[in-house]
Amino acid sequence: MEDSTAPTPLGNPGALTRRAALLLGALAPLPLRAQARLGMLFVLPPEDAPPHDPGPGAHDRPERMAAVRAALTRPEFAKAARLEAPLAEQAALLRVHAAEHFARLRAASPDAGLARLSPDVIMSPGSFDAALHAAGGAVLAVEAVMRGRAQNAFVATRPPGHHALPNEAMGFCFFNNAAIAARQALDARGAARVAILDFDAHHGNGVQRIFWDEKRVFYGSTHQMPLYPGTGEIGERGAFGNVVNAPLAKGDGGDAFIAAWRERILPAVENFGPDLLILCAGFDAHKHDPLAGLRLEPPDFRELTLRLMDLAARRCNGRIVSLLEGGYRPEDLAASVAAHVGALARG
Repeated sequence: MEDSTAPTPLGNPGALTRRAALLLGALAPLPLRAQARLGMLFVLPPEDAPPHDPGPGAHDRPERMAAVRAALTRPEFAKAARLEAPLAEQAALLRVHAAEHFARLRAASPDAGLARLSPDVIMSPGSFDAALHAAGGAVLAVEAVMRGRAQNAFVATRPPGHHALPNEAMGFCFFNNAAIAARQALDARGAARVAILDFDAHHGNGVQRIFWDEKRVFYGSTHQMPLYPGTGEIGERGAFGNVVNAPLAKGDGGDAFIAAWRERILPAVENFGPDLLILCAGFDAHKHDPLAGLRLEPPDFRELTLRLMDLAARRCNGRIVSLLEGGYRPEDLAASVAAHVGALARG
């Protein structure tokens, strides 16, 4: 495998690794008249890659990915295309993250055992590559959807990303996959506007900070408050009114969740007019999740997904890239992912 840690020329922001280009080439483009019939794409980490394993007691544990993989083998998803997430190019990461951040994570990666960067960021020998695969999967999905080779995509990788800051890993997150995906769409695929929509139970402080001053990116989020990381107040609006937060209270269920999207976030997205929807698809708002206190069930995730698909059909030719974030009880994560992907597969 080629060395993805070697910098790619920043003057060529659309470059993909040779492996990613070959993977994307496996999705042969159909004639323009047939593109509306293209199905969905699953992007998954390599099965033989060493896992990101933060150790005993960690919430973001490898069993999460095993549960998601099992959910995606259901018969109703048999027609979805499947590609392996490549290692991200350093150039894609540097559109969002400082070079010092990349170098610090690479240097901290242990050869054995665990390296604790902070109370909630722990690295095992497989963690750095797993984070690169997660970011690379996000980039590959954007390429596939924006080039019309898939109608929508679900990127089932870990670690998650929406808390990561330009120069700091936090909240189980190493690289900000959603932000990297948005930059790929804007800088390499010619998108004029991108909307990042986040339904994780925790606010995506990293996404909000990265795009606070970027008028081409809309960020909308429902999340529990008060809860880690402590951001996401209604009054946090972005430099151009491009941020809409709709906090939920502990104990809120599906009715409050759907109402927040219907009344606060979706009308703003409609007015923004994105060319692509990127979803921070966190499922830790499930009623049994150990890290939050919301009361959602799988049909609630399906209902929101269908509403997002309707919006995407009107505003951006159905283009959606969904990136796995939280969800820390594997059996509930599997059921929630199946509900979400089942709705996406209808596209």
